[in-house]
Amino acid sequence: MRILIANDDGIFSPGIKALAFALRELGEVNVVAPDVEQSGVGHSITFRRPLRFKHTASAGFGEIPAYRVDGTPADCVVLGAQLLGQPDLVVSGINIGSNMGLDLTHSGTVAAALEGASIGVPSIAFSLDAAGEELRFEEAARNALPIARWVLEHGLPSKTLLNVNFPNHPPLGIQLTRLSTRRYEDSIVEREDPDGRPYYWVAGKPSGELEEGTDFWAVSNGFISVTPVSLDYTNHTLLKKLEAEEPFSGEKGGIKTD
Repeated sequence: MRILIANDDGIFSPGIKALAFALRELGEVNVVAPDVEQSGVGHSITFRRPLRFKHTASAGFGEIPAYRVDGTPADCVVLGAQLLGQPDLVVSGINIGSNMGLDLTHSGTVAAALEGASIGVPSIAFSLDAAGEELRFEEAARNALPIARWVLEHGLPSKTLLNVNFPNHPPLGIQLTRLSTRRYEDSIVEREDPDGRPYYWVAGKPSGELEEGTDFWAVSNGFISVTPVSLDYTNHTLLKKLEAEEPFSGEKGGIKTD
């Protein structure tokens, strides 16, 4: 089995290293990761400049083949799949910090798994909640192993990935969850540079529902959260309703033509 591992924290992140070593027992592992941190870039793809794809022996992966890319997490999956051969599994992470709720819309970690799913490969995004002084990547990687093994053995539905979040302590178990509405409260911090010109930091604290059954609730209560995520963003309930409503109904809807 061929496993492609990417991330958004960069090739030198301890999270991707722990994950790569843990998943070696499942098959042939290749690491393809950004050469610098790409957190928050979402599913962006580099179109307007060439990309560099370089083997690296300095990132601490030992005998595991590792490559650095001067692009985004999604770029890494595209290049890895094309240049190293179609993988049987795409895995992203382990991210420094959780990716829950609306985080998915801007997460580079989740985007790498989305890219894997979009090319027809079962894919998983792994993230570790950053609460606490020391991040327990090795423990999270050990808990990632049986999840990755199950996906390799059973597969996933087309255009679907698993979004997995670990608490930063020994978990109480695994919860299958739905996405919460967790988001970051908007907050802008204004400062001045030495020339007196203003600049801004986009900041904010996470907020959202702690309703049982959501990813946010599970991790907050000490569980590993596993959420199936589909690439189909369609609101099928609203789609069905609009089919019977003006101006959307009929062959041309309510659009008037000459």
